[in-house]
Amino acid sequence: MDHKKLQGRLRNKILGLHYTAHSGHIGCSLSCIDIMIAILTAKGVTDHFILSKGHAASALYAILNELGEIPDEAMTTFYKNGTTLPAHPAALKYAAIPFATGSLGHGMPIATGVAKAKKLKNDAAISYVLMSDGETNEGSTWEAGHFAVANKLDNLIVFVDKNGLQGFGNTADVLGDTAAIHIWSAIGFEVVEIDGHDVAAMIALKDQLVANKNGKPKMIIANTVKGKGVTYMEDRLEWHYLPMNEEQYKEALAEIDRKYNG
Repeated sequence: MDHKKLQGRLRNKILGLHYTAHSGHIGCSLSCIDIMIAILTAKGVTDHFILSKGHAASALYAILNELGEIPDEAMTTFYKNGTTLPAHPAALKYAAIPFATGSLGHGMPIATGVAKAKKLKNDAAISYVLMSDGETNEGSTWEAGHFAVANKLDNLIVFVDKNGLQGFGNTADVLGDTAAIHIWSAIGFEVVEIDGHDVAAMIALKDQLVANKNGKPKMIIANTVKGKGVTYMEDRLEWHYLPMNEEQYKEALAEIDRKYNG
């Protein structure tokens, strides 16, 4: 698989969704799409995936459309009244979206519960969750983490999209950087840090951790750039919220083409 071209193609889909809908939440989707590629194109058929940072829904829709799980006609309804593809993922329509998410701090507890259920059923499937670095400030996340350690859920793989920005500021300036190796290692996780835009490296690391049945839940801290691929959006807080105008949309598409298809 040509990961680079796929990275560009999915970014174009994300940009198209947001431009047509005149909606925000673009930067966060561009920061985590490469992580989703690493998980969803290489996971087992019975594995589960939860997108906890539900505001990055367009990235999830884009890759599920690429994989044939969301039809093209549904993509044209993104953000519209009556859509099955709202701003945050809604449940019960698509098998690949088993839970509605977006209220931050809920995804890891759900994925932890899934992992525990799999253990009880002697099911070898893996429970994956992708959350934001800001979500590691959430109390529910910490409760789930301690539960995962206590129950030896080595079938839980947590990816953290660490782009350093949340809500209204730098993550480190809000409640501090709690998406850190030493913190999660201290409570009993097996933790590794990696470039969150290197798809091949993330797939290799994920496979390595899945095979390591040591009784420890796993965390991959993926260092990313908010708005990755579009220079005027990169590491800019405002692109969590702003929509694009026509000129900005054309500029973004041209840059993605140069970077990923050149």
